[in-house]
Amino acid sequence: MYLFFPALLITYFVIRNTTYRNWVLILFSFAFYAWGEPVWVVLLLAASLIGYLLAIAIDRRRGTLQGKIIFIFAIALNIGILGFFKYTGFLVDNINELLGTHISNPDVSLPIGISFFTFEIICYLSDVYKGAVKAPRSPMKMLLYVSFFPHLIAGPIIRYSDIEGQMEKRKVTLAGFSDGINRFIIGLGKKVIIANLAGETVSVMLEGGADSVAAAWFGVCLFAIQIYFDFSGYSDMAIGLGKMFGFTLNENFNHPYISKSAGEFWRRWNMSLGGFFRDYVYIPLGGNRSNYVRNLFVVWLLTGLWHGASWNFIIWGLYFGLLIWLERLFLSKLLGKLPGFVSHIYFLLLMLVGWVWFYFTDIGDAFHTLGIMFGATNLPLSTVEFSLYFNENIVLFLVAIVASTPLVGALIMRIPSLRNYADWVQPVYNVAILTIATILLVGSTYNPFLYYRF
Repeated sequence: MYLFFPALLITYFVIRNTTYRNWVLILFSFAFYAWGEPVWVVLLLAASLIGYLLAIAIDRRRGTLQGKIIFIFAIALNIGILGFFKYTGFLVDNINELLGTHISNPDVSLPIGISFFTFEIICYLSDVYKGAVKAPRSPMKMLLYVSFFPHLIAGPIIRYSDIEGQMEKRKVTLAGFSDGINRFIIGLGKKVIIANLAGETVSVMLEGGADSVAAAWFGVCLFAIQIYFDFSGYSDMAIGLGKMFGFTLNENFNHPYISKSAGEFWRRWNMSLGGFFRDYVYIPLGGNRSNYVRNLFVVWLLTGLWHGASWNFIIWGLYFGLLIWLERLFLSKLLGKLPGFVSHIYFLLLMLVGWVWFYFTDIGDAFHTLGIMFGATNLPLSTVEFSLYFNENIVLFLVAIVASTPLVGALIMRIPSLRNYADWVQPVYNVAILTIATILLVGSTYNPFLYYRF
């Protein structure tokens, strides 16, 4: 914020030519990635250039057997890269456990954001193969599409067609730049102030086992807050940064915690990932037309694996797949006959159970926590220690609940006096959030990056 970004802004706006500006964004984006991953920046560059060359080959041979073979090879290559870095250790561990072998586990670090940029390359290659987009002859467009730093690390997953025209022609306006600042600050506040502060208490409540039923439920609730504000905060920052450079990136979250069903939740949560699996996996498998149950569970198995190379993520993915299947089967009709708040409570409870599986990579710990939550242990309902933590975090908890709904925005839009007041307060709010976030980042060693697995 205080070195990289100012240098980029100055360089970018000194230059007027769009093509040169694109190259500035590419160079700074690779520098940004190298800042966090100095070794694997070579992988990012190689994956982008190989994708660029293979797309041209597919485009030239579209509709032929050669084009199909090249496309299959290109997809397999990208899945293979992702699989090698992300799942080799998981596979070796399970083979050793199952067969009693002692295969050495390769000590390979996981490149940050690898699932995001490999999925984007797969989107691009698939769209070129289908003829939805034409492969550009300039490597610049491919490099910018893959490496653009706002969405490189934590999404949203964007498609080449979404920004193709914007790479050639875009306009930065004062209003758009101002909106970008506002959105970036909102995302920064979500991540640093709400998610990080909630996360500190989550680790106290859940690590080593909760000491009471209330502590287990409160810890899981705070984790739900942490992961939502962490991930949606990154998406807000990406969208805001994009606006500052004249790009419009797609929304990735739409108040998912107001959902009344698992299906609705996944239409509101990480929408870019849901769109990827729908368009590039579910529909090609047959969608709703044939074997929809199989297609559904394949998608949710892959969704779980995408989030992490661990059995708990597989269980988490299949858990939501089961909920969505049951809703299609009969639950949606049943819930539709009940008051809306009943459906909302139904989903909130099941969602919190799902977050237990997401949080604990150790399946035994997950079962133990669920046992505490549902009174299957001898632990008390509450303790004095929990009461202290609850009192310390109740304001944060209530603020997060309100902030996760569209309530504030709806009030501002409906009441003119509030809208005028909000316009006046916005600069003060931005400065305050930026100051508080900076103090917290400088003064705290706790700044987890939940999506390092991705």
